[in-house]
Amino acid sequence: MVAAPVPSPGMSERSVANVSPTRLLVARHGQSEWNVIGRWQGHADPPLSDEGMRQAADAGLSLGMFDAIWASDLQRASLTANIIAAILGIGPVLIDARLRETDVGPWQGLNHAEVEAGWPGFLAQRRRPDGFEPYDDAAERMLASFRDIAAENPGGEVLVVSHGGVIRAVRRLLGAPSGHMPNLGASWFTVRDASVVAGDVVRLVDTEATGMAL
Repeated sequence: MVAAPVPSPGMSERSVANVSPTRLLVARHGQSEWNVIGRWQGHADPPLSDEGMRQAADAGLSLGMFDAIWASDLQRASLTANIIAAILGIGPVLIDARLRETDVGPWQGLNHAEVEAGWPGFLAQRRRPDGFEPYDDAAERMLASFRDIAAENPGGEVLVVSHGGVIRAVRRLLGAPSGHMPNLGASWFTVRDASVVAGDVVRLVDTEATGMAL
């Protein structure tokens, strides 16, 4: 953990806060019930599966301490965060709806076969239907949340529990590799003022990729 610097004479509070960046470990939630059956989730709110709750507990046992813990308001993320927070003895979990998954519009609740039947060729061509939130828009709202979280924890380390699709969207927007992220996969981000840099991708538990990121 990076300690906050001691102010020197004539050094403003704003400049002190800017000396050390804030590091965010942004994790995908545990396995949800819709991950198991392969349905696009988006802003839908299916619960964690029993396996997802176990994954969250295993992640909590593998992690060190953080200055704060934030989560999406969707229960698959907020419950993951609360399980981890209870194990680490930190909290309360702070909620920000900007950390939600990408809104998948008319694909919400559908499986791959149903999407293919309704929108032939879209998946293979990486096309998205009307009403599907543009990935860059989803990434920008996430980045706005990151900056606000960092402003509240200057020079600290914060755990953020969000969603695979939108984490990948942020990494793509920042020019970083953005492969599929399994449940409890995570990405480091460094925030200094308005600048956000994507760091390493890690796995908090030993899981296989399940379902789809969205």
